[in-house]
Amino acid sequence: MFFVHHRQVMLNQLFAKKTLDNLVHEMAGEHRLHRALGPLALTAMGVGAIIGAGIFVLVGKAAHHTAGPALMLSFVVAGVACVFAALCYAEFASMAPVAGSAYTYAYMTLGELFAWIIGWDLVLEYAVGAATVAHGWSSYLRDLLKANQIELPLLIREAPIKLDDAGHYTTTGSVLDGLALAVVVVMTTILVLGIRESARFNATMVVLKVAIVLFVICVGSWWIDTANWHPFAPYGYSGLSFFGHTILGQEGELGKPVGMLAGASIIFFAYIGFDAISTQAEEARNPKRDLPIGIIASLLICTVLYIAMAAVITGMVRYDEIDVDAPVSDAFGKIGLDWAQSMIAVGAVAGITSVLLVMMLSQPRVLLAMARDGLLPSGFFAAIHPRFKTPWKSTILTGIVVGAMGSLLPIDILSELVNIGTLLAFAIVCAAVMVMRKTDPDAPRPFRAPLVPLVPVMGILFCLVLMFSLPWENWLRLALWLAVGLVIYFSYGRFHSRLRHQLTHEIATHGVSPAGMPVDEP
Repeated sequence: MFFVHHRQVMLNQLFAKKTLDNLVHEMAGEHRLHRALGPLALTAMGVGAIIGAGIFVLVGKAAHHTAGPALMLSFVVAGVACVFAALCYAEFASMAPVAGSAYTYAYMTLGELFAWIIGWDLVLEYAVGAATVAHGWSSYLRDLLKANQIELPLLIREAPIKLDDAGHYTTTGSVLDGLALAVVVVMTTILVLGIRESARFNATMVVLKVAIVLFVICVGSWWIDTANWHPFAPYGYSGLSFFGHTILGQEGELGKPVGMLAGASIIFFAYIGFDAISTQAEEARNPKRDLPIGIIASLLICTVLYIAMAAVITGMVRYDEIDVDAPVSDAFGKIGLDWAQSMIAVGAVAGITSVLLVMMLSQPRVLLAMARDGLLPSGFFAAIHPRFKTPWKSTILTGIVVGAMGSLLPIDILSELVNIGTLLAFAIVCAAVMVMRKTDPDAPRPFRAPLVPLVPVMGILFCLVLMFSLPWENWLRLALWLAVGLVIYFSYGRFHSRLRHQLTHEIATHGVSPAGMPVDEP
């Protein structure tokens, strides 16, 4: 009888779902975060998370090697894919105003096992994404210092290994990337001190970098030569691949697909961040209204800025003459505006700083949600500082992990892991919206995603196309990461799950699970 009882509990637990009432109840009291963010602050958080290395670096690489001036359409395609996912995120964020983002939404709709998978996937997205951004921040600031005749000592100049042009890993002579480590330490300190302090710092960085982006667009538009837009799509409009093998379009360097769609898969990294707003749901003053505003507004603002930036840079400089390392500042140098180069470099550093802040802000809140459910040790990951009202222990741990990865690993390894993890999260959230509409159609939805099921289905399709366009090595790394996560879940999480204890009590007391399924007799 014990074996049958245990089996019943386990099967019910793996696919058991949490209710909205449970979610709201569990965040009450001393474990609740401080509600201090309005719609403007949330939108600034979104813009802060999105505009960074993508707009200052990826524009050059994608235009030069992959899409040409058609990069403008690449941004449209990637933006549309994100809009579908953003609408689904906005619906859930208005329904469940608690920390956890896609992890929480999966728990509501698909059950505990899927929730763990997506939560572990978000750990990959935010932690590795933050390490990638820290690496990019260091690179930009190092170049800015070098332009002013300041050279860092070799031992702390960059990561100890890097990927050369031939695709081989080589040593650099450095021990660690000192600048990457330093900025992570500063961001960790700000995040521990409080959400208001973090929001103010982010707002300052956002104002600075948006001002620089608008400067580039407004001033650069006077120097556009429309002849540089011809041919508009020198690599074609396609560039689809399946597990790294081109199935539609041309191939470029190292056998990689090129074209407008290939450009969309590359610059998708530039859009990562709007989903981070949903992790701050518990800190929004009026989450049912403000979260959808923040998510959708930040994505639309950044999409418009991205398209305009791509148009200006490819108009100022012919696509095959764009500097792939510093495309924006180099473009102004080519037209004789040398004084603008330092200003643009400062804007890039500020932009990347705010991205790092929001990434590192989001990670501990996902861990907090998982710990509240018992899937991670709650004494550590759910600990809220009595004065600052922040998840301080998990924030410090996040800083240690991000600092180690950002200062020791090459950016190529890190960036490849981020895209596939984010796309998986987007696809699951889109699917969860359709499931929730069927299983709980009468649940209050302050914001409703329009045209369901068309919007979530299109979101899933766009995400799958971009996922399958990534090389098979990315899928292997994702599979290995999820395998590690499943080992942790089945060895710790499922035994300490709060939902498991509820199921055990219900079955032992009433002979049925909460879903009303009778316990099998031996």
